[in-house]
Amino acid sequence: MLIKEFISDIYERRTEEIITNAFREFLWSVTVSIFAIGGMLGGISGGTVANRFGRKGGLLLNNVLAILGGAFMGLSKASHSIEMLIFGRLIIGFNCGLNTALVPMYLSEISPVSLRGGLGTVNQLAVTVGLLLSQVFGVHFLLGTTRGWPYLLAIAIIPAILQLCLLPLCPESPRYLLISKQEESLAREGLICLRKSSNVEEDIEEMRAEERTNQHEVKITMMELVQNKTLQVPLIIGIVIQLSQQLSGINAVFYYSTGLFMSAELSEKTSRYATIGVGAVMVVMTLVSIPLMDRAGRRTLHLYGLGGMFIFSIFITISLLVKFLYHWVTYLSVVSTLGYVVFFAIGPGSIPWMITAELFSQGPRPAAMSIAVLVNWFANFVVGLVFPLMQQGLNDYTFLPFTALLAIFWTFTYKKVPETKNKTFEEISALFRQDEIISANGMNIHVARRYVPARGPIVDEKSIESYGTFSRVGGGLLTQDHHL
Repeated sequence: MLIKEFISDIYERRTEEIITNAFREFLWSVTVSIFAIGGMLGGISGGTVANRFGRKGGLLLNNVLAILGGAFMGLSKASHSIEMLIFGRLIIGFNCGLNTALVPMYLSEISPVSLRGGLGTVNQLAVTVGLLLSQVFGVHFLLGTTRGWPYLLAIAIIPAILQLCLLPLCPESPRYLLISKQEESLAREGLICLRKSSNVEEDIEEMRAEERTNQHEVKITMMELVQNKTLQVPLIIGIVIQLSQQLSGINAVFYYSTGLFMSAELSEKTSRYATIGVGAVMVVMTLVSIPLMDRAGRRTLHLYGLGGMFIFSIFITISLLVKFLYHWVTYLSVVSTLGYVVFFAIGPGSIPWMITAELFSQGPRPAAMSIAVLVNWFANFVVGLVFPLMQQGLNDYTFLPFTALLAIFWTFTYKKVPETKNKTFEEISALFRQDEIISANGMNIHVARRYVPARGPIVDEKSIESYGTFSRVGGGLLTQDHHL
């Protein structure tokens, strides 16, 4: 391992002693895990950054961190500094965590309802393309060499510079401008730029409706979100959906795919090319899922994805168990892994980021994304930490825990997750509003809150005079369910 050799060389240069295997593994583990810790810190900061600087503004500032982190990593070898490598990994992790909070939020807010699913998947497409490029550049005859690996790590600077140049040409989120900043003229200009049409009244009215409906909502903190009973159900759904991505075992495949293929009796060279094939399949299937997202729906695709991963995780276990019996089992291992990745790309790859942003209205959305990203990166960190121990303890049964978790996540999605396809943010939020019991003229009436744009005077619930009447409360219509 090139980075381990670098750690050994620097230690010997500084101390004139040979590093012990235990201490080298410790420094290697810190270098690897610090990325996920940075991701957690970046994710938890996403809501604050989104509210203070805006979605676009936050992304622009985040590129400075990407350039800084890439520079630290790229110069670490020339500076003979393990600390620069670790610190660069921390900064680039923070950058990635912040991106995973801001990008889905921005894309969901600028997209028309009919295209929100497909455009939301573009975020995951960019991730998979980046993953594939890193695998290709990391081969031994390109940058996967003793001299080339610092340049491989410094490549992170290139997309950051491109975004700094191109993102200013894009508008700020019109929803953020109108609802959060009360700047309707700028929001209208942004919509005209995005829709390529001056007829944006329908979008403006939909945003105004959401604003009126949720005018009692303010920008809330993560702790206030957790304590808000009305928002606990969508928050739990968002958290479990994020866990279904990371605890599905997909990161185990990405981190250790070459080792998995080698354990299935493939040569090291073939295993490395098979790993690149995994990345290529991810890109292709993510592209395929873009048009499906607004046709089949998020919930449906997530169920298909989890179900397919469940089946192929069983085949991976079988291939590991019988690899010594038949030569063709080595190909079963490759096919099973590729199938596993195909179904991940269809559902759990992109849907968790998208659906979490959809489940919340403008007020709690930034805090909800911060919590979701924190959970996602923490689960990522745990899998990276625990999977090597699982391999040692479970050997060929390593994927069985993921199989069990996939079954649990599929059941939860089937029973609890709503479909958000072709629904406005207001319609999605209405799915989680709790019914209430009010008293009207001595009668207990079961009332379901449904908010619509308010026009005319606002009156108190006490003005309800008879069964079947309506009252405007908090800027919206309070309708009755006709249950005494």
